[in-house]
Amino acid sequence: MLDLAAARDSRYDGRFLTGVLSTGIFCLPSCPARKPRPENVRFFFSPEAAGSAGLRACQRCRPDLFYQQRDPELEALEALVAAVRRAPEAFVDVDAVAAAAGFGRSKLHRLMRRHYHASPAALLQAARIVRARELLRTSSWRILDVGLEVGYESESAFHDNFLRTNGLSPGAYRRMTQGREFVLQLPSDFNAAATWRYLSRDSESATECVDAKRGRAWRVLRHGRRRVVVELEQRDGDLAVRAVAAGPVSPETMSVLHDQLWRWLGLGIEARAFERRMARQKGWAHLVRGQRGLRIPQTPTVFEGLVWAIVGQQVNLAFAYRLRRQLAELCQQPLGDGLRAHPTAAEVARLDYSDLTRRQFSRRKAEYLIDAARLVADRQWTPEELPGRAASRAGAELAAIRGVGEWTQQYVLMRSCGFADCVPVGDAGLVKALERFHGLAERPNPAATRDLMQPLTPYRSLATAHLWASLDQSRGGAT
Repeated sequence: MLDLAAARDSRYDGRFLTGVLSTGIFCLPSCPARKPRPENVRFFFSPEAAGSAGLRACQRCRPDLFYQQRDPELEALEALVAAVRRAPEAFVDVDAVAAAAGFGRSKLHRLMRRHYHASPAALLQAARIVRARELLRTSSWRILDVGLEVGYESESAFHDNFLRTNGLSPGAYRRMTQGREFVLQLPSDFNAAATWRYLSRDSESATECVDAKRGRAWRVLRHGRRRVVVELEQRDGDLAVRAVAAGPVSPETMSVLHDQLWRWLGLGIEARAFERRMARQKGWAHLVRGQRGLRIPQTPTVFEGLVWAIVGQQVNLAFAYRLRRQLAELCQQPLGDGLRAHPTAAEVARLDYSDLTRRQFSRRKAEYLIDAARLVADRQWTPEELPGRAASRAGAELAAIRGVGEWTQQYVLMRSCGFADCVPVGDAGLVKALERFHGLAERPNPAATRDLMQPLTPYRSLATAHLWASLDQSRGGAT
């Protein structure tokens, strides 16, 4: 155990405690304090056992709170995040956010990166934009007044930030909610070729049709019971969008469709900071060459991502595509053009295991999928709330679902929740890419995978996407 304790590996937290007789304290294996002499170390398997030996809990790593499943710093951070999201206009800038937290600015930044995979500035910006979209959709306020209400000091600052994070100006966003057509302004570094290749991987998909060469796509999206075919056509740096549906489309539905489309194209992913980091990172700079502007297309909903992850466990891509198509065909009637919406949790929950095993699903995969859907349908779990949680909390919720292991958890956090620092350990494409990229004699095991990816923190999600794409750029990635 001495070797495990010396490694400071948080994966062993909860498995044992390190007692130090010379100082009279006990610590978690991951404690950053200076390691004691081996002759002064004793190991325990519970705080009670360590306390009975006359030791007290370390005030730095707080093993007592860890075993109570409490993290006071995270709890304080969660309260702060909730306050910012509830009233972004109350915070003038990041210094105001830090002052409200009671942390120093550097500590707040470190905690935000660790738990939310984002900076405090990004948190404040996102909260302002969410509130602005709501006001643009539901009120008749002037654009300037909306910007001032959510915390911007000028109409130009509001316009620029809103356009960058929505692909629409505030005025265009308001007009979008009142109609069925709009034009997204794509980021100047958007890698359209890679995105279209990725989205067209399954040429027989039941839920989308993508013409990568022409930059056109059709995707069925839904808001509640409404199913809408969204038509996309890229025109230079813009993307023309048209919603096709029987009957009127409400402003709220248009807003939801815009959000889902933005996610599906990966437009919420910021690539420039990662690419600047790679240019300075020894041995990694050539990973992004020829792939600049690459993003991670997100699933329109978290439930869809969970379905895809469970379907894709331990099978090759071609077979996973087939299973996904069969699920959509089993649960959904086609629209006029033959495309189907992705099944909802309620639709999957109504299935019997045998409905899937007759269609080449393994019994275990059928159980995992239907049981997870029933949790959602019965309102015992709400996966769509995960992107708003701390990554550690979201991961723990996923891990509690039967059939969700580390790979599935990290995949959903990355591909459906948008967390920026995830590593799907065990992914066949990732380990193969790392082996090739570093010229390794053999494919790395899980521990080696973590070690190889560690220098890329806090951008390991994008690094994973680049490694996948490095395997076969014609396919846009391995997963």
